[in-house]
Amino acid sequence: MTQDDLKRAAAEAALKYVEDGAWLGVGTGSTVDFFIAALAEKRKASIKGAVSSSERTTKLLKKYGIEVEELNNAGDLPVYIDGADEVTEHGAMIKGGGGALTREKIVAAAAQKFVCIADSAKLKPVLGDFPVPIEVIPMARSFVARAIVRLGGQPEWRSGFTTDNGNVILDVHGWSLLNPVEMETKLNQIPGVVTVGIFAQRGADVILLGEKGGVRTLTPSAF
Repeated sequence: MTQDDLKRAAAEAALKYVEDGAWLGVGTGSTVDFFIAALAEKRKASIKGAVSSSERTTKLLKKYGIEVEELNNAGDLPVYIDGADEVTEHGAMIKGGGGALTREKIVAAAAQKFVCIADSAKLKPVLGDFPVPIEVIPMARSFVARAIVRLGGQPEWRSGFTTDNGNVILDVHGWSLLNPVEMETKLNQIPGVVTVGIFAQRGADVILLGEKGGVRTLTPSAF
């Protein structure tokens, strides 16, 4: 099986978590693209519509004829479905490789249940192989970068990229996140940081991993 096959399997397994008659939070990324296609084919008629985490996802949802609503109007959501760049068995994640981390974190926080869909290669014992994206107010880029260096990270400006919110991203290498909740908290306190791509304070409630033998389900304990 290819990596796309594993992503597709995890994405399709998430359909059973979609609640009828409700708004559905939808994330961003290649695995989510497979989920949206499956949703359009099998469950579109059962939901009110979707709350999107990015302009990219909004375009794809509308392409498939799925209504998109603002979070302000939809209110709290029963379920949010999204991928991850890395995830641990405890539900902590690194997200934001596609640059949508701020809206992803907002929609995830508004959801009662976070279902993470990924291929098995994304499961890690410790977060940090994938660089941690941090969305930053443009004027604070250098200031935040210096603060990150003091925390042992190696920040790299994602040159030429602007988020949907008009900000920039620093991708931080060199961390082994033994305590992701603590690091997420520290980074959130740096002036100029908009959002941190560590999703540990609000991690995944369900993890669906596409493997060669099928889809494995993990249900992490709450932090």
